[in-house]
Amino acid sequence: MGDLLLPFQFPFMHGAFYIALLIGPPTALLSCFLVLKGWSLMGDAVSHAVLPGVVLAYIVGLPLIVGAFIAGMVCSLLTGYLDANSRVRQDTVMGVVFSGMFGLGLVLYTKIETNVHLDHILFGNMLGVTAQDLWTSGIIGALVCAALLLSWKDLLLNAFDPAQARAIGLPVALLHYGLLVVLSLTIVATLKAVGLILAIGLLIAPGAIAFLITRQFRNMLIVAVLASTGSMVAGVYLSFWIASDAGPTVILVLTALFILAFLVRIALNKRTQRRAI
Repeated sequence: MGDLLLPFQFPFMHGAFYIALLIGPPTALLSCFLVLKGWSLMGDAVSHAVLPGVVLAYIVGLPLIVGAFIAGMVCSLLTGYLDANSRVRQDTVMGVVFSGMFGLGLVLYTKIETNVHLDHILFGNMLGVTAQDLWTSGIIGALVCAALLLSWKDLLLNAFDPAQARAIGLPVALLHYGLLVVLSLTIVATLKAVGLILAIGLLIAPGAIAFLITRQFRNMLIVAVLASTGSMVAGVYLSFWIASDAGPTVILVLTALFILAFLVRIALNKRTQRRAI
């Protein structure tokens, strides 16, 4: 028993477990809406596009999260404008915008002299979180959870049937851009934990897992939170024993859980088909 509790005895592991508990719920709740709305690539686009904002914030002397949020909003608004005013499909626009902004961030990073490790920006550093990081992630996570839970019915209708949502008087544009704001804020909250590249795993996998298992949206939200938070804690714990980075290990645990959920759904579908026959 003493060996099993060994990871909890180190101070640097405490911060990793704390931030896992803080960002697990907001990323899980948001992932449910992204999966239903088909915005998986949007999450990927915004997570990559914040890099130039991070670099420019460092150059100017602003907090990195400020630059990340501004860059994420620029990417979201630019994608929406190009999609509305061109014949190019939305997924193509997002691919061009996020790859261009990510490339810009890499070029800017190579032109400045800094002791900020690029690996920590790209892949996160859960074992190096500070009290300020915990406060930032906690406050943003609480705001994101509150916003999503208070407006989940409107967001759900807008995701399934935007025309009906507009017909009954819902502020469709506000819901659309509000979700983009929430997406940018959530990526800022995950920046320290898993970085830019792996953030997409937290933003998609929990919702996809819950979508496979449940048939009601309320249950989907609960399952997603449990899957995300549980996988993050398990990934941090496992990373201690296999001497790996915590962020990538968390994503591997989420991927394994998704595969398990997929196999369970296939087995349940086959059982249902046999009963029908």
